Amino acid sequence: MAETRGRWCVPCLASLEILQELCRVEKLTCPALGIDKRNLEEYEVEYLCGYKKVKSKEYYLVKWKGWPESTNTWEPRKNLRCVGLVKQYHNDRSKFLEKVKAAKRLKLNNCKDYKSAVEEYIIRKSKQRLALKRWEEELNRKKNHRGKILVENEVDFEPPPVDFHYINQYKPSCGINLNSDPLVGCECLNCLEEKCCPEEAGATFAYNARRQLKIAPGKPIFECNSCCSCGSQCPNRVVQNGTLYDLCIFRTSDGRGWGIKTLQNIKKNCFVMEYVGEVITSEEAERRGKYYDSKGITYLFDLDYVEDEYTVDAARFGNISHFVNHSFGYSLPKDCTILNTFYKSWGRTDL
Repeated sequence: MAETRGRWCVPCLASLEILQELCRVEKLTCPALGIDKRNLEEYEVEYLCGYKKVKSKEYYLVKWKGWPESTNTWEPRKNLRCVGLVKQYHNDRSKFLEKVKAAKRLKLNNCKDYKSAVEEYIIRKSKQRLALKRWEEELNRKKNHRGKILVENEVDFEPPPVDFHYINQYKPSCGINLNSDPLVGCECLNCLEEKCCPEEAGATFAYNARRQLKIAPGKPIFECNSCCSCGSQCPNRVVQNGTLYDLCIFRTSDGRGWGIKTLQNIKKNCFVMEYVGEVITSEEAERRGKYYDSKGITYLFDLDYVEDEYTVDAARFGNISHFVNHSFGYSLPKDCTILNTFYKSWGRTDL
């Protein structure tokens, strides 16, 4: 648990179980602890962490939602209506067996610790799955675009990033003033035909009728703004309408950390996401860049189109673009598409 005040996070010294017990004693609900009005007095299965057979009858060790592990109980299969969790338990068990066989570290017939090893693996995966689910819900509460954000990790036990804060717009660092208020706007009836704002800025209209980028990489994009008479459906409002696709943050299987994928096809030159982060000076970017280089990471992106004055740093503050992995180079299942093109409001970058 952590309490946020601006950019400061203070870890809670009490364990999750202690907080759950305190909430129940005081009759308090807390979504972050899994305690709501429905399960404050009742029992709801959170996950299954044990399995046994007694006289041909199946029993599962149940972790109750919002209750500490000390209250876990063995329940007969006939009393459980959580078909999905039962299936998930056996899937995790099968995956553990596959890992053991692949590693050839345990002799399954003679290993005394086999049962405890299976249970430990299943409990760790269940807790991780819950943590990722809470993080997924947090991301979807904070994002302001239409597309959903999914999170999955079927590779290891890596939890959600600790020091990352989701934002929707640029966050200026101390001493930087980002004045984005427009001075003028258009009064066009059809912005696609009249080429309004881009022509006023001496640039080319960036989109075609399908809202796909048609200008060359590196060219600036001028969209209609809040002073314009056109609405959100204007063909010259693409980036500002945000991400339209459902995107998934997933753990890569070859050690490249977190990446992003989409389970739907995205046509070439369509807008996917904007690179959002903390806006810092070039001097500060130089300082941070040396540290990032020593760690083998980089989240810096030059912001200005003409003058190299500011840089975007998405290391600690950013949107879903923080997880775009620039080193993808492996094959994926047919139903999985890696994001291969996105562009920003001041230009375009091919991954």
